[in-house]
Amino acid sequence: MALRPLTPSEVCAAYLAAFATGIPDDVTAMVTDGFVNEHTAALGSGCTGKDEYERRVPGFLASMPGLRYDVEDITADGPSVYAAYTLHAHVNDRDIAVRGVMHFLVEGELVAKRTDYWDSLVFQRQTGMA
Repeated sequence: MALRPLTPSEVCAAYLAAFATGIPDDVTAMVTDGFVNEHTAALGSGCTGKDEYERRVPGFLASMPGLRYDVEDITADGPSVYAAYTLHAHVNDRDIAVRGVMHFLVEGELVAKRTDYWDSLVFQRQTGMA
């Protein structure tokens, strides 16, 4: 029996779930070669291309022990997907919970673009940086 292809919502849910493994390859396997990672928050740092993303993800995961995205809601219109989430991690000896929304564009069963909307000040306050 052949498996059905993942829906765009399922692709994005799987991508977000991959962060909880703590394994960089689990995350980067879910993106296209031309992947665009965009952040709207002042503390965010975007990049273009899977190679650059692969270079950055290990450091990001190391800086956010216990990282997981709890998806609150996910909505798709074709390949365009919005996921409201709460990011949980342990940073600066503090447990943090930061809410945000990601907008994804999906190609096939891979994420081609991710735009992340979250509040830098909330992160800074929770981590003791502000």
